Amino acid sequence: MPIATPQRASGATRTSYFTASKAHRYSVLFALPLLLGYEALAAMLATPGKTELRNGADALLRAAFTAVAGPYGSLVFMAAIILLGVGLVARDLKLSRDRLRGRVFLGMVAESVALAGLFGIVIGITTAKLLGSLHSLSISPIERTTWTTRLMLSLGAGLYEELFFRVLLVGGLAAGARIILGFSKRLSAVLAAVVGALVFSAFHYIGPYGDELRLQSFVFRALSGLAFSGLYLLRGFGITAWTHALYDAFLLLA
Repeated sequence: MPIATPQRASGATRTSYFTASKAHRYSVLFALPLLLGYEALAAMLATPGKTELRNGADALLRAAFTAVAGPYGSLVFMAAIILLGVGLVARDLKLSRDRLRGRVFLGMVAESVALAGLFGIVIGITTAKLLGSLHSLSISPIERTTWTTRLMLSLGAGLYEELFFRVLLVGGLAAGARIILGFSKRLSAVLAAVVGALVFSAFHYIGPYGDELRLQSFVFRALSGLAFSGLYLLRGFGITAWTHALYDAFLLLA
């Protein structure tokens, strides 16, 4: 005779750390301090009458909104970011029916710190092996700014470059390759990651604060972009954003 075993109510179902940390309810909330820290530092460093220095991906996204909404573009952009984040978290909490757990956030912090250090070592060694020298990886225009400016730009890179290059670009390319070209999910992801990495690297040579174009630094940036694209596809937005922010902070503040 079959014996019924107690089942956990669906509302109390718990997911593993790796599944939960990739979900919107954790991923978006984990990225929130990056947004708050970046915007606070940008406001603190702003000088009346002078052009405000911001992360390049942030500036591109704001310019797109300004082209549509005029002088209210920046406000509309921030409102869209906040409303989208709140909507994703609320929807995920409702669907998962699982309360937020502090130890998941702690695990995400530890994972991001470890990955940032690992990426810095592995990508640096790989570039050195391929090209023989790391002395030309310097990003001198940024290094001449204050440490608070470099910290602000690091936070902005983690947040807005991941939003622009990974969520929009890599995600869009992967979806397009699947839907339009009929590629498999794996092939679409690989193609999107490679193209996204090359575009990400080239982006760092644009504008007055861009790097001087050199083969070593381009390869270094492309490898970084490929690593972040892979990480985004595997671990989601929140951990990738923090890994990128810490990775840049290690490079710029060291």
